[in-house]
Amino acid sequence: MKSIPIPQVSGAQKNMGHYEEFCDNPALFLQRAYNENGEVCEFDLAGLKTVLMVSPAAQEAVFRAPDDLLSAAEAYQMMVPVFGQGIQYGAPPQIERQQLKMQARGLRQDRMKTYAAVIAKEVEDWVSDWGDEGELDIYDAFTRLTLKTSTHCLMGSEFRYSLTDEFADLYHDLEYAVSPAALRDPQGQEQVAVRRDIARARLGELIGERIALRRQDNQEYDDMLQVYLDATYEDGTGLSDDEICGMVIWFMFAGHHTSGNTSSWAAVELARHAELAGDITLQIDELFRHTTELSRNALKEIPLLDAFILETLRLHPPLVTLTRRVMQGFDYADYHIEAGKNVMVSPYVAHRLEAFYDHPEVFDPARKHPDNVFSFIPFGGGHRKCVGNAFALLQVKAIFCALLHRYTFETVDAPESYTDIMPSLILRPSAPCMLRYRRRRREA
Repeated sequence: MKSIPIPQVSGAQKNMGHYEEFCDNPALFLQRAYNENGEVCEFDLAGLKTVLMVSPAAQEAVFRAPDDLLSAAEAYQMMVPVFGQGIQYGAPPQIERQQLKMQARGLRQDRMKTYAAVIAKEVEDWVSDWGDEGELDIYDAFTRLTLKTSTHCLMGSEFRYSLTDEFADLYHDLEYAVSPAALRDPQGQEQVAVRRDIARARLGELIGERIALRRQDNQEYDDMLQVYLDATYEDGTGLSDDEICGMVIWFMFAGHHTSGNTSSWAAVELARHAELAGDITLQIDELFRHTTELSRNALKEIPLLDAFILETLRLHPPLVTLTRRVMQGFDYADYHIEAGKNVMVSPYVAHRLEAFYDHPEVFDPARKHPDNVFSFIPFGGGHRKCVGNAFALLQVKAIFCALLHRYTFETVDAPESYTDIMPSLILRPSAPCMLRYRRRRREA
């Protein structure tokens, strides 16, 4: 059957195509592209032809495609200097698959059973000097909190308590290097790359120090760092210190900012929806009547919080785009997509399809999600679905279980003024994101 031309997104500029509009606000640009053209359309990022595919069927076609047809590694080569050569996108496919198994091994269900209590203790320490009420930039606060909770759970207490503000600042330099803000300024990219490389080298030193100390320690540990130290490839070779460093950065880069973003948006939505927050708090209070310590099993007793977090992920998915490079031309529906182009899936757009979500712009935790698993894709899908999704959900839920037991939240600015912006890889709430907190007065 003869293919038909792929619809082209309007508004391309000479030489740069849609590059500037995309970098200014990827989410709004992709929503415009879909509204204008439907399920499949093509746009131009300064010469790189990119095909947007939006529908459960289209998303399934992308996520189920093998790597030799649609390559994530080729699409994300800008991440190689961040993670390091030989790690994830900088490794051959057969090595990357083994590294993914190592990551998954560190997130087994039996390992996660102690994480809720660790996270609750971090929250308790975090709010110890809050007082009865106050205001804070919730995005900045949660970004720093989730760096601590993630490292504590996954890398161990000695790694967590060695963290300084320098560690967070270095991470910021890595993240900024691959952000739309950096891409928008081609002349400044060389300087950004220099800062990225300096930050990566310094992080390597800091993490390397922890690896060396752990190798000298005769104690037994049950955390991700120990998983890396004990791991071997199929040929029996262990990970080098450089590889372990890259694995740590890969996991933390993927995890703590997305959890921080989801926590920030959940706090905003709780502040916007006081009645829903009150219902969740009742379930949390009931839980704490029967236990003094959070556990993974205890968190299952708060279904309203589960639904609230899932709706937060639907309306505010941390990743706007998931991209693959077309290695071999392929057909989808009536279209032929040529090798050398990129294909892009957008959770932001997919979660706003009216055919699958009634009144998609309304925040409604009670809504029923479509049965098709490729309709709801905050963690991607297929064989590259995020291996840390269960940990991410556990982390956010434990944070709010501990937090809402102590405080309520209110918006400082007009509720509608909190909007999505994308200065980095993550779709975050507008900056600054100020909320007011008040200590709860519970009956004895």
